[in-house]
Amino acid sequence: MNNIVVYCEIEDGQVAEVSLELLTKGRKLANEIDRKLEAVVIGHNLNGIEEQVFPYGVDVLHVADNSRLYPFLTLPHTEILVNLFQKEKPDVALFGATSVGRDLAPRIASSLKCGLTADCTSLIFGDHTENKTKKEYKNLLYQIRPAFGGNIIATIINPETRPQMATVREGVMKKEVFNTSHKGEIKHIKVDTILRDEHMAVEILERHIEKQKVNIKNSQIIISGGYGVGSKENFDLLFELAELLGGEVGASRAAVDAGFVDHARQVGQTGVTVRPKLYIACGISGAVQHTAGMNESSKIISINNDPKAPINQIADFNITGNVEDIIPKMIKFYKKNIK
Repeated sequence: MNNIVVYCEIEDGQVAEVSLELLTKGRKLANEIDRKLEAVVIGHNLNGIEEQVFPYGVDVLHVADNSRLYPFLTLPHTEILVNLFQKEKPDVALFGATSVGRDLAPRIASSLKCGLTADCTSLIFGDHTENKTKKEYKNLLYQIRPAFGGNIIATIINPETRPQMATVREGVMKKEVFNTSHKGEIKHIKVDTILRDEHMAVEILERHIEKQKVNIKNSQIIISGGYGVGSKENFDLLFELAELLGGEVGASRAAVDAGFVDHARQVGQTGVTVRPKLYIACGISGAVQHTAGMNESSKIISINNDPKAPINQIADFNITGNVEDIIPKMIKFYKKNIK
């Protein structure tokens, strides 16, 4: 009752990274208001799944294990979660802003007639006083996210409805183990008493998954280019430097829209959120939509021919000049120094 619940996505027996990040955040939020952290896993052959989630501080793990629940199907997963939330009455419910989370969360919010905030970048508890009635609300979840194209930061609250629901994109929250020896309670969901024939109206006949070829999220060095790089050919310089440094190439939305690189490399509000040890921003102006996805990098180097570019305000080091002139020099001197 009134606890914090995280829906954990499962693929090939592994809990998704975004779900572990949400468990980390959920544990911190639960500690603030003295509540329990609960997790829900739905799938098949889930024996031992608790070993993946308990170290992140889960107090109660709800397990729905049935051969009909994997691979993911919208209707049965939705029905199980709606049924669980009606019984447990959580205060907060968190989902990853993935294809699965974006499918499930709105359906659940609609069924329970509660609010939902998508693509949150921050979640904190706070109080609120209604202006007209002067009614006070304690420990509301402030669901914070960029709005109007990233030009403002909106704080959204759901004073009356429960659960307070939000989706969060992968990489926004930091993943940290709470306690390796932490143990929680396991509760098994009786799937057969919940699902009916109409929930299984869709059948998966054949399933093909193409593994992600680019993984910039876990790279410790990212050489990122913007529209200012100028061309797809100039991006080859970034790839050469990245290979030399053992890093990956990222990009701003403008560079992706221009066709310089694939969308899989996009960093920012509509791309991937990263936290590398070194982020080299090449020809990137520094719009808030981009910086929202990389401003927690340990070290930021900006290469830009505009000394007043907004990216320079958050960079640790600024290099003023053209990317096509500076990158070859960096490659040359790095090769020279490692000989």
